[in-house]
Amino acid sequence: MKTSNRDLLVLLKDESMSNQAIEHEVEQLNEMLFYTESTENFCVANELVDMNRYRILQDQKSLVQIMHQQELKPFFFICNKN
Repeated sequence: MKTSNRDLLVLLKDESMSNQAIEHEVEQLNEMLFYTESTENFCVANELVDMNRYRILQDQKSLVQIMHQQELKPFFFICNKN
């Protein structure tokens, strides 16, 4: 797993945790987020709604192309399937 470049705010209920225990918790959080933020999981959980052509795209290729654009075109929406 590659190391991620992110800021995490971890609130601890127990003040007596050692620095090693805190680092272990942060490492586990990074690992969990690494797998859930993958492109494949994003494509499973989202779909692209194109209101210009009245269609819904769910294929991974379309979603990945849209993800890498700076801005969405007008009337294109990324919707979570939940």
